[in-house]
Amino acid sequence: MRGARENNLRGISLDIPKRRLTVFTGVSGSGKSSLVFGTIAAESQRMINETYSSFVQGFMPQLARPDVDSLTG
Repeated sequence: MRGARENNLRGISLDIPKRRLTVFTGVSGSGKSSLVFGTIAAESQRMINETYSSFVQGFMPQLARPDVDSLTG
């Protein structure tokens, strides 16, 4: 992930390993939830919704892309 700017994040870039347990820790207000739920989970849900048929997608909410420069993997 490069350049995450959701909520209180300001240009955060990081690499998260696949198939590994990853824990996000930090002080209150440091952006843990914004990073996990506002960017990673939101993009994952949006990508999963795109795999459904057009008929099913018509009933699902349209999710916006998170405000990031790039998300890969």
